Amino acid sequence: MEYGDYQCSHSAQAYTTINKLRLELGDRFCFIFRHFPQPEIHPESFKAAETAEAAGSQGKFWEMHSMLFENQQELSDGNLVEYAASLNLDIPRLLRELSDCLHRDRIQEDIDSGIEHGVGRTPTFFIGIRHEGTQNLEPLLIQILETISI
Repeated sequence: MEYGDYQCSHSAQAYTTINKLRLELGDRFCFIFRHFPQPEIHPESFKAAETAEAAGSQGKFWEMHSMLFENQQELSDGNLVEYAASLNLDIPRLLRELSDCLHRDRIQEDIDSGIEHGVGRTPTFFIGIRHEGTQNLEPLLIQILETISI
């Protein structure tokens, strides 16, 4: 899980690494992105996060996520609409969701969660392993070692 900011250059570097991991690990890699815009440092980051969520409401979160990181120097309102059009999104719907701040609470939940877990800057990662039961801990130890060696 990553807490990231679409205008943060370090988050963009992490985006590139995450994509490589996705390709290499395939279905064994589960990735969660949480918004942690820092508008005091990156003034267009919150609107970019809202745009990603608005795209997500049309089933294109990850496509917009990629577009935002690949074009992070160009995140003006006009650019965001251009990206949405290139993804064949319903532009009137997207603009309505943005003007109604429909996704603001969702993004604030991510921010609050990050603060609660000690996130102070982006990107911040949490790496977890799911393991059920305690009878045979050997598979858990193997998973931990595999995670460390990535």
